[in-house]
Amino acid sequence: MSKPPPIEVAFALLREGRVVDAEEVMARELKAVTKKHGRGSVAWASAQCDLGNLLLNCDQVARAIECFRAAVSVAPGADREAAKDQLTYRMNLGMVLRMAGRLEEAEAELRAGAAARLAFYGREHAGYAFGLEPLADVLLQRGNVREARQVIEETVANFWRNGHERVATALALRASILRAEGVDGPLFAELTQLPDEVVEQVATSVVTRDGVDPAVLTDLAAALEARLGPDHQATLNVLSQLANLGQDPGRVDAIQRVLASYDRQGRAEDALMAALGLAMAQDDVEASLATYASAYERAQRIGRPELVSQVLRNWGLALREAGQVGPAEQRLSEAVAQARRGPDREMLGRAEVALGILLQHENRLDEARGVLEEALSNLDPVHPDALTARSHLGAVLEGRTCGCGDMQSTITDAYRAFVLSRLPADLLADLDVTMKDGDFQISVSLQREPTDEELERLNGVMQSAHAEFRRRLTTR
Repeated sequence: MSKPPPIEVAFALLREGRVVDAEEVMARELKAVTKKHGRGSVAWASAQCDLGNLLLNCDQVARAIECFRAAVSVAPGADREAAKDQLTYRMNLGMVLRMAGRLEEAEAELRAGAAARLAFYGREHAGYAFGLEPLADVLLQRGNVREARQVIEETVANFWRNGHERVATALALRASILRAEGVDGPLFAELTQLPDEVVEQVATSVVTRDGVDPAVLTDLAAALEARLGPDHQATLNVLSQLANLGQDPGRVDAIQRVLASYDRQGRAEDALMAALGLAMAQDDVEASLATYASAYERAQRIGRPELVSQVLRNWGLALREAGQVGPAEQRLSEAVAQARRGPDREMLGRAEVALGILLQHENRLDEARGVLEEALSNLDPVHPDALTARSHLGAVLEGRTCGCGDMQSTITDAYRAFVLSRLPADLLADLDVTMKDGDFQISVSLQREPTDEELERLNGVMQSAHAEFRRRLTTR
C-alpha cells in the first residue's frame, strides 16, 4: 500500500487539531524537495504552494502569502503543465492578498493572472473565467462597482456558455455586485433555468460569502422557496444565515420559519437548536424566557443529557441577566448535574463556568472556587470559557466578588503555557508574553543553542500559537 502524499497527511493532522505537527510535515517535505530538485525548481514551487494552502487553513495568512509569492516567482519555462500550475499559484496569491485586506496588491496580481489566463486559454475557455471571478470580487471590495459588473457579467456568460458548474459561485458574486450597484428587480432570476444541484451551490456560495448584504439573502430565500420549497435545506440554510446576521429586522421571523420547518420534518434536535436561537433573538424578556422553557421541554423529549444541559445553561444565563438570581442558580445547578450524566466534558465545563461566576457574584467565594477549578479541568486551556473561568478564579482567590481579574494576564499566561507544552523542556530559559494594541508581543530567551530542527520547530510553534490563539479566542 503506497503512502499518502505529505499534503494529505498534513491536512489529516490539521483535522485532528495537531496544527504544529501538520506544519512540520509540510516543512520537512519542502526541505526534502529543495534538497532533491533545488530552490526555484518547478517541484519547489509546487511544495511552496502546498505549504501555503496548509498555512492558509491554519489562519496564518501572512506566511501563506509568502509561500504563494515564492511559488509565483518560479518561471515555468516551456512546460505547459508547469505554466498551468503557475496560473493557479498567482490566483491563490491574489485571493489571499484580498483576504488579508491588501486590496491594491490583490488587484494587481489578479489582473496579471487574468491576462495570463487569456493568453493561455483564450477568451471562450472556462479557464479564463476562473481568473475573472476573483478579480470581480476584489474590484467590488475596492468600490469599483462599474468595472466589477462588467467583469462578472463576462464571467457568468463564460461559465454559462461552457455549462460549467462554477456558474453558481459567479451568480452569487453577481448578486452582491448588482445589490451594490443599486439594480432594481430580482437578483437571482436565473435560478429557474438551472438544475437543482447548481441552485443549491448558488445558495451555499451566497451563505459563505463574507459580509453578504441581508437584502441579498432575503431575495435568495424567496427565490429558493419558490424554486425548491420552504423545507429544502438550501432554503433553511439561507434563512439561518439571515438570522445569524443579528440586527436585521427579519431575524426573529427567519428563525421562526426555520423552526416551523424542522417541526414539520420531525427534526427534533435541529428544532431544539433553532428554538435556542429564537430565545436569544427575542428582545422581549418574557417571550425569551418562555421560549427557553419550551426548549427545555423539547430537550427532555430528546433525552440526551448534554442537550438538556445546554438548554439549562442558556436559560440560567438569561434568568441571571433578567435579575432572577434564584431561578438562575437552580437552572445552572441542574445544567451541571445533567452534563455529569453525559459524555461531553466541554458542556460540563461550560455549565460549571456559568454557575461558578454566578456564585462568585453572590459572594459565595468558597463554592465558586471549587466549581471554577473543576471547570478548568474539563475545558481545553485555550477555550474561551476556560480563559473566562481562569480570570474569574483569579478574582475569587483575591477575595473579590466583582471584576474578572486581569484578563490580559490570563490570556498571556495561557498563551505561554500553550507554547511551552509543545517545545523541549530544556530549550527555553524564559518566554515572556505580553499584549500591546490587541496583539501578542513575544520575547524568547534560549537556555542552549538549538539544533536547526529545534529552531525550525520553535518558529513554527510560535506562528501556530499566534494563529491558534487568535482563532480560538474568538470562537465559542
